[in-house]
Amino acid sequence: MNRKLENNELDRLDVTGFKGAEKSPIIIILDNVRSLNNIGSVFRTADAFLIKKIYLCGITATPPHKDMRKTALGATESVEWEYRKDTLELVKELKAEGVKTVSVEQAEKAVMLNDYQVDSEKTVALIFGNEVKGVSQDVVSASDTVLEIPQFGTKHSLNISVSAGVVVWDIWCKQNAQK
Repeated sequence: MNRKLENNELDRLDVTGFKGAEKSPIIIILDNVRSLNNIGSVFRTADAFLIKKIYLCGITATPPHKDMRKTALGATESVEWEYRKDTLELVKELKAEGVKTVSVEQAEKAVMLNDYQVDSEKTVALIFGNEVKGVSQDVVSASDTVLEIPQFGTKHSLNISVSAGVVVWDIWCKQNAQK
């Protein structure tokens, strides 16, 4: 029989160790995400995969907040983040720095996640949008690539925090397979 491990057996980094650890070449951009629980969940995913940074844009709330804290479980303290008012300006700035910008959205000519090829030498900024409207059209248009998660059921979308978990895990695995 398998025994569940206790938290003290997991050999996890503390906040200081996290801040000093080499980060994945992944940035997350939240474009007008309104749910504090979703934001907190994305922070927790970012912590799990040593994400370089999260940008909180537009109406996306910033830490500290009790509803965010419920799902982040302290990840707002470990993961580097920054607020930016304008997502499009941030995308333009990152592109100028050589970061590959990728909107996660359902759009014409989107690349399916399972077909997406990564360059492990290049930082990628994954852009996730508002729970109702998705990533804004101007940001989608400015992105280097649009990435879509294949879905086969009756619903046309996944929750933003679920989407972030699926895409970050996939990109992280592909980047690390190239090392």
